[in-house]
Amino acid sequence: MSTDPSPSESEVEPSAEPPERGAAEEGTPLPKRRVWVVFAVAALLWAIDLITKNLVVANLEGKEPKPILGGLIYLQVIRNPGAAFSMATGMTWVLALVAIGVVIAIVWISRRLRSVGWAIGLGLVLAGALGNLTDRFFREPGPLRGHVVDFISAFAPNGQGFAIFNIADSAICVGGALIVLLSLLGKDYDGTSTRGKKKEDA
Repeated sequence: MSTDPSPSESEVEPSAEPPERGAAEEGTPLPKRRVWVVFAVAALLWAIDLITKNLVVANLEGKEPKPILGGLIYLQVIRNPGAAFSMATGMTWVLALVAIGVVIAIVWISRRLRSVGWAIGLGLVLAGALGNLTDRFFREPGPLRGHVVDFISAFAPNGQGFAIFNIADSAICVGGALIVLLSLLGKDYDGTSTRGKKKEDA
């Protein structure tokens, strides 16, 4: 007859996988992963950026600025070797490498996304990075040195009222602003709320 003590019914084997943080630790299931939202938003805005650039190059390059919306916006083609809003001119190849790094980082983090807001924000930033990166690879004067097509001049022509930009620049700014807002509100990219955690720890 064995003298080994039998295991108690109250004993539970430890889980092979550590519990997920955040909502899962409280017994609430985490939201679904939102990878598809990132790439859907990115694909849509990337396509809009490419189409609008090709249209303005075909119809407006070399012509006088065209006012629309009563002069609120002027459409004109400017070849920009710098970053968004014509910053960092002369660093085209460096900016191209930075954009490649941004694309890789967003693709990597998208695997853990569970927040719709974060997914939209990162999708917008990804679209903007891809849009301008496409110009840097395929437009003159050559790969990694291509000039980005800017064509929206707000309030006045030639960037006199504001900087000249494009759809990709706008997507980057809106996406970045959305991500900052979500961070300030305590909304994490994995669907949890950092603000709620701070209140519980207080």
